[in-house]
Amino acid sequence: MLGPPGASQLIALLARRALICTFQFDAHVDDVLKLLQKYEDVPMSLADACLVRMTEVLSSAALLTTDSDFRIYRRHGRQAVPCILPV
Repeated sequence: MLGPPGASQLIALLARRALICTFQFDAHVDDVLKLLQKYEDVPMSLADACLVRMTEVLSSAALLTTDSDFRIYRRHGRQAVPCILPV
């Protein structure tokens, strides 16, 4: 999705520890599983469920995605997931 230039830049950021993911799946397993069950008819992937959960934990988060399913998903039960969806 990032293409070759974007992927290499992302790898460089991760290697320099300039971009760090602090999400600890094991601390959020129950909440992620509830999301997977709620949206099993979409279907929601494990990665999508983790991203929705991250937006619940980080109140000022905005998700950059091309996945239109995030218009369907809700955080905290009823709130739209804050997304930036490029056209």
